[in-house]
Amino acid sequence: MLFFNILAGLVVSATLLALLPFNHWFFRGFDFPRLQILALAGVALVGLMLTVPVWSTAQILAVIVLLGCTLYQLKMVLPYTVLWPKQVQQRQGQADVSREISLLVSNVLTPNSNKAALLDLIQQQQPDVVITLESDKVWEAALQQIEPDYPHVVRVPLDNLYGMHLYSRLPLVEPEVKFLLSPEIPSIHTRVRLRCGKLIWLYCLHPKPPSPTEAKDSTLRDAELLMVGDHIEQQEHTCIVAGDLNDVAWSRTTRLFQRISGLLDPRVGRQFVNTFHVDYPILRWSLDHVFHSTDFSLIEMRRMPSIGSDHFPVLTRLHYDPRMDEVHEEVESSAADDQEAAERIEQGVEQAQEEHPQHRADRI
Repeated sequence: MLFFNILAGLVVSATLLALLPFNHWFFRGFDFPRLQILALAGVALVGLMLTVPVWSTAQILAVIVLLGCTLYQLKMVLPYTVLWPKQVQQRQGQADVSREISLLVSNVLTPNSNKAALLDLIQQQQPDVVITLESDKVWEAALQQIEPDYPHVVRVPLDNLYGMHLYSRLPLVEPEVKFLLSPEIPSIHTRVRLRCGKLIWLYCLHPKPPSPTEAKDSTLRDAELLMVGDHIEQQEHTCIVAGDLNDVAWSRTTRLFQRISGLLDPRVGRQFVNTFHVDYPILRWSLDHVFHSTDFSLIEMRRMPSIGSDHFPVLTRLHYDPRMDEVHEEVESSAADDQEAAERIEQGVEQAQEEHPQHRADRI
């Protein structure tokens, strides 16, 4: 019984710590393993039910608190299962290739020497757009092989684990590399012309995660994502946001991003698409994301086989159809959401100025 009481205490502590409004990596780290915490909560509940010999008032209260934490964790992850209504409708009817766009998002892991695995995957899947993250000059040289098929390229090779490359079969219109908050962290902002002629916006992001070895807190990560979300809300254009956001879909920040941007998550009502960590199956969560505006339907979203990185690649195929605006329910924000987003963006801008006083931040 002692073991299950300790386990219950850990579950309650992890749940409550994640609720605290602190950006420090220690607290934000508890946003990630909700599936794992939920599993431990289930073990603790069953174990206590089977091992408590006499139910005292304190023990009953402890189980009630544990049950409350279990239900909360379940509430956070349940939307990413088939038990929840789909946020994005499946493409129906005859395919119109001219309105389709397929994206392969892959955090390649800079020191990963297995370049052939990604090249083979691209050859097999033939996506319209390939987004690589953590790609440096060595990866850039290896990926030159695909450039005859992907003539529209944006190259940002870096040795700091935040390099980024964009390869596209579809024409890119006025692509820009922006350093929104840090001179070390790029993002790519471009319009993409679909085969039908429609121009859509594509934002490729890879902010720093809050961790002991990366950023001490999530302030800049959150601000970058919310800056893009706020921009999308103001422009109200057809768009896709893709990349390794170093955050999970159920975090407070990502859910706020969805509300202020109005973008949809094709995983809701379907599956988790857990992409990290490849080597630890029981410690995986969704770090690689694709969000899109309401005028797309989903053809497919799949986790691809390992390419030797610590992330699995993700392949997403979307179909542009303006009629879906009337079918999809936009994720709407409240005045409180807008105020919170503005405050967190301002906090991020101020911290960025303190950390990088010589950096002139790009405007979005």
